Amino acid sequence: MKGYILALDQGTTSSRALIFNEKGEKLACCQKEFPQIFVKGGWVEHDPMDIWESQLDVAKQVIQKAGIKPSDISAIGVTNQRETTIIWDKNTGKPVYNAIVWQCRRTVDICDKFTQQGLSKFFSDKTGLVIDPYFSATKVKWILDNVPGVKQRAEKGELLFGTVDTWLIWNLTGGKVHATDYTNASRTMMFNIHTLRWDDEILGLLGIPHSLLPQVVDSSGTIGVTDGSVLGAQIRICGCAGDQQAALFGQCCFHKGDVKNTYGTGGFLLMNTGKEPVRSKSGLLTTIAWGIDGKVTYALEGSVFVAGAVVKWLRDELKMIDDAAQTEQIARSVEDCGGVYVVPAFVGLGTPYWDPGARGSIFGLTRGSSRAHIVRACLEAICYQTADVIDAMVNDTGALNTIRVDGGASANDFIMEFQADILNRPVIRPENVESTATGAAFLAGLGCGVWKSGEEILQISGSFKEFAPAMRSQKREQLLCGWKKAVKRSLAWED
Repeated sequence: MKGYILALDQGTTSSRALIFNEKGEKLACCQKEFPQIFVKGGWVEHDPMDIWESQLDVAKQVIQKAGIKPSDISAIGVTNQRETTIIWDKNTGKPVYNAIVWQCRRTVDICDKFTQQGLSKFFSDKTGLVIDPYFSATKVKWILDNVPGVKQRAEKGELLFGTVDTWLIWNLTGGKVHATDYTNASRTMMFNIHTLRWDDEILGLLGIPHSLLPQVVDSSGTIGVTDGSVLGAQIRICGCAGDQQAALFGQCCFHKGDVKNTYGTGGFLLMNTGKEPVRSKSGLLTTIAWGIDGKVTYALEGSVFVAGAVVKWLRDELKMIDDAAQTEQIARSVEDCGGVYVVPAFVGLGTPYWDPGARGSIFGLTRGSSRAHIVRACLEAICYQTADVIDAMVNDTGALNTIRVDGGASANDFIMEFQADILNRPVIRPENVESTATGAAFLAGLGCGVWKSGEEILQISGSFKEFAPAMRSQKREQLLCGWKKAVKRSLAWED
């Protein structure tokens, strides 16, 4: 056994592939962006073939870049943008519609109807989730109800549904395996996280045929084998987890109370809550952290819909920056935000507000407000949203161990320093911030025997940098008060 692991990290804006060795070291990485389809306000789609072709392309590239043969790879780990919904023909493999992305808000009316019918507790008790367009269930219903002929074909058993992991695994195996893991299933709003089965009552309510749904399997262990024609060898797929749960595993948050925050397109905080699910009273989601050997570990999750995406907004729409790396220097060029607050509620607000009608806002502008103040306020907004979620976690559990961070924006020292200040807690950033892909690799390596246990994985985890809080409490309270005021005025902008 060579010990090489191929991690496929399929994200919202790009597909990535990485090769790791048995020491958990990254040997090579390739990345490719693919088009975003903005149909109209709040509607976001991807072409499923763009997802598959870009992921396959970087997988082939990274094997070549690492200087290894496909047959040298012990296993593949898959991690993915979650909730994004794809339905395709089980015989031809042709999608019946574009992938509806997790960010898409087109099903607000469906969600409102369920809420008005008093079904919030019904869904929450079974799935651990709130009724929101974010999750896959209402996206599936929308496709069945709005794409001509699809509902009839689904009822005849001709179609398959999957989140992105399922789509990739199906294509990797030449259409032989239709499966998802516990983590991705738990994000669909159709999976009962207590019985660990697709929920028949929910499926009946939504009008979704059971035949559409994938088999649910462990996050670590043999899921399938790639078709030899895809990558040039038959390779076992031994790991699968949604991106945020993969990052939790990659950060080695194996103990109850451990928290990680991934600063990606969105910001996602997960807390390991152990073998029993914790029912949130603070707007958090109860979800599955991973499933191994038929046993699941649960987590609490807070979702920030716009984190790193606010920096892309500064670059692409406002043209205030040319590159994300500029933001740190620009933010440090002013002493503070000058009273400016940005609430980046471009697609509503997630935890703990769960308001799809909130909209992006800028408050506190004066004649003296500058580009630097707005840029700094955008970076600070990422940290304020994180603080809201951490507060909810502490309220629900009363305990919090370490806060580990990863994702693109975690490389920005200004954000990390401000985050520690506004939380009044140390923030730990590992040397390797590829936590999502690392988690997929760890799960795959554990599933194929490269590593025997979590303890062995802990021994190969690398060094880290700690950011300690330095802000005075009075200043912190003043800033947080301004943030709360800004959020309050952004809520329910759209009815």
